[in-house]
Amino acid sequence: MTRLLRLLTLAAAVLAATAAAAHVRSESHSVWEINGRNVDLVMTLPSLETARLSRGGQPSDADLSRYLAERVHPLADGRRCALVPPVHALGARAGYRRFDLTFTCPDVRNLAIRTQAFFEVAPGHLDYAQVQNAQTGAFTEQLITRDRQTVQVTGGEADRLKAAGFLDFVRMGVVHILTGVDHMAFLVGLVLISRRLKDLLFAVTGFTLGHSLTLALAVTGVIRPQADFIDALVAQTIALIGLENIAVQAKRPAAVAAGLAVTLAAMLALKLAGVGALPVLLLLGAGLFGANYLLISGQVHDAVRLRLAITLVFGLIHGFGFAAGLLDEPLPPERLAELLFGFNVGVEVGQLTIVAAVWVLAWSLGRLKVAPPRPIVVDSSAAALVGVGVFWFVTRAI
Repeated sequence: MTRLLRLLTLAAAVLAATAAAAHVRSESHSVWEINGRNVDLVMTLPSLETARLSRGGQPSDADLSRYLAERVHPLADGRRCALVPPVHALGARAGYRRFDLTFTCPDVRNLAIRTQAFFEVAPGHLDYAQVQNAQTGAFTEQLITRDRQTVQVTGGEADRLKAAGFLDFVRMGVVHILTGVDHMAFLVGLVLISRRLKDLLFAVTGFTLGHSLTLALAVTGVIRPQADFIDALVAQTIALIGLENIAVQAKRPAAVAAGLAVTLAAMLALKLAGVGALPVLLLLGAGLFGANYLLISGQVHDAVRLRLAITLVFGLIHGFGFAAGLLDEPLPPERLAELLFGFNVGVEVGQLTIVAAVWVLAWSLGRLKVAPPRPIVVDSSAAALVGVGVFWFVTRAI
């Protein structure tokens, strides 16, 4: 039990570092209010971000107003809405600057918002957009990134989700898991480390509990970590599953854990030298968690309770990854509970389909005696998981 508590404590440190990292990247905040044909925008910018535009100094209000007017605007039926001058510089607390822009659109039944600001100086920039329709009372929150600079807020996809049925939400979840190569790789790894059906049931249960929790927290806005950080941690979970198989088969968990620790220490050194995107605390936490996980799993003979706990932690990470699929959509707030439940059911259906298919295939080949010995299958599959997991982790980290 002491070992289990130690593992969970380290896992909590990793997740805390992930959440904290969400506030150290380039970001801005925009509030859009649709009132008839007028769209009012209040944009709040940290002074650290505006300084990027003038190489360390602060641009004037006039320069910043022109910059925003060129790059931030609504679109009606795909065409840019007209700006109503002037752009007003508003008062803001220390360390921030705020601007008010007003636009007139010919029609708001098919409206999108577009933000192109700061991506040329900070490719990882994020804009947290809140959209309020004063006439209907509808309210949505959207995450705008370099790869997703335009978001539909009325008509089109937004109306489709409002009219969607429960089964449509389930279908979204199934499609998400079946098209997520990294999530599928992790599920295959779960089958590999489960020698008995009982082990697999505990692993899947822990994974389900974990991702259900963080999926709900992320979509409702309680926690909104950086998507690229989560993608890197998802890759690490895949590598860890493969490394555990290697450590158990070779009966040298200490050597495998040391190799992981050295790798992450090297990445930490590169980060301190200015190379890499992951924060120092996240790299440190990931290294401590991974090394201790491998040491503990290599010393436990019947790891059912450990498997439930560790896959719950892995599920917490993957849940944030699942949420990214939903956050790319204009979510209707009045149907958020139904959407979350349906999407989660779909994820479970897709997840169980993959696990069951791999398990049945392995069992059938074993019964027919046409499969290679289990150690050969496990070793080769584990090596593949480590290779792809490390590749994804390093590329996503850098």
